Amino acid sequence: MDSSFVIYLGRQTLEVCLFVAAPILLTCIIVGVVITLFQAVTSIRDMSLTVAPKLIAVGFVTLMFGNWMLGMLLKFTNEIFSYIQSIGR
Repeated sequence: MDSSFVIYLGRQTLEVCLFVAAPILLTCIIVGVVITLFQAVTSIRDMSLTVAPKLIAVGFVTLMFGNWMLGMLLKFTNEIFSYIQSIGR
């Protein structure tokens, strides 16, 4: 195992983490901005107003993209285990 392989694995790990987390993070950002704008316009300062819509939106996005995220994680895990198996031989 050389340094280029380790850099490749690190890059793949970061890419998979970014792709898996992106739908949830983007949803939180978008819902947070919309709720903040709503609170600024209506002068409502209730903390539960920010948390509940984010939880609902994240749950919905997880249901929509969960299969895809799990598939990416399984593919990456199988790839890592095949590398470990090939190094062990």
